[in-house]
Amino acid sequence: MKRAATALVTWLGIAALFAAHAARAEEPTASLPALAADISETSVSGISSGAYMAGQFQIAHSQIVAGAAIIAGGPYGCAESAFADVMSGPGLAFLNLSKAVNGCMLNALALWGVPDVDLLVEKTKKLADAGRIDPLSSLVTDHVYLFSGANDRTVVPAIVTAAYEYYKRLGVPESNLTFVSDMPAGHAFVTEAEGLSCEMTDKPYVVDCDYDQAGDILKRIYGTEAPRAATPTGTFLEFDQRPFQEGFTNHGMEKRGVVYIPPSCAESTTCRVHIAYHGCAQNRAAAGDAFIRESGYANWADANALIILFPEAAASPVNPQGCWDWWGYTSDDYLTRKAPQIEIVHRMLEALAKPRS
Repeated sequence: MKRAATALVTWLGIAALFAAHAARAEEPTASLPALAADISETSVSGISSGAYMAGQFQIAHSQIVAGAAIIAGGPYGCAESAFADVMSGPGLAFLNLSKAVNGCMLNALALWGVPDVDLLVEKTKKLADAGRIDPLSSLVTDHVYLFSGANDRTVVPAIVTAAYEYYKRLGVPESNLTFVSDMPAGHAFVTEAEGLSCEMTDKPYVVDCDYDQAGDILKRIYGTEAPRAATPTGTFLEFDQRPFQEGFTNHGMEKRGVVYIPPSCAESTTCRVHIAYHGCAQNRAAAGDAFIRESGYANWADANALIILFPEAAASPVNPQGCWDWWGYTSDDYLTRKAPQIEIVHRMLEALAKPRS
């Protein structure tokens, strides 16, 4: 329980830790460009809170998502409290947060049946039946990659195993599921040659395990890929996220995001989109651009007609580490197509899909 309490305090934090960042006055200068992208074969990935968000986006919009990568994350809806049907608002979000940390990261509630994979599957089916997420029939053809580092003490391997079981019980064939759990990695995104030592868990949460995780993810989702480039030749474009936030006051998103655009995608090629969600304390305000530039996604993008979208979540008093919303701090609808962060990122996809001017 001491570990759980420490983790909860870490998540809650103190507003002073991010006040300096919130006061930054620079204004973004670029808009997300219209690139005539094919968003019908979108893929998503994420680490930690980003892994939960990747799963939430996939399930909410499975009709346009070809596959997902869940790195150090658990099953969809894991944090939702048993009181979700009878209460709402900040009180429910606080209960969800306690369950998230203890039951969906540390696995400290296993004796009480958390995560309950069968219950989560039934909840997902009910959301689909109510039309709040896409039909599950469009999910079962997806390819899903899951990863748990052997030295991860933040989201322990049993939680990722529960996510694997969740997808299997939803009907995703085992032939479409990949679970990598034999790497000595800490709580981090894994690369072939970039970042900290493999076993580390520390900013910027990118580690060198002699394993090209980005490449493996894209191959598992899309099939055989053209060889990666030694150096990306496209553009890392910082864009204004604010136009996509219209209508939402409590969205938890940064002013800026980044998109990587290969030269061919900027000109005439019809490209697909991969959405890469950072983890807690891994956005640029907290950890610089290591996840964006060192993950390896951009290296694969040039030769494979892929636009890489790096949306960014923001720190706030209720979310000092800039985590994605997987416990309901933005809305009671955080798991559905109406979730602020899901809708905002979906609007970004629609912008990328607009015809070139």
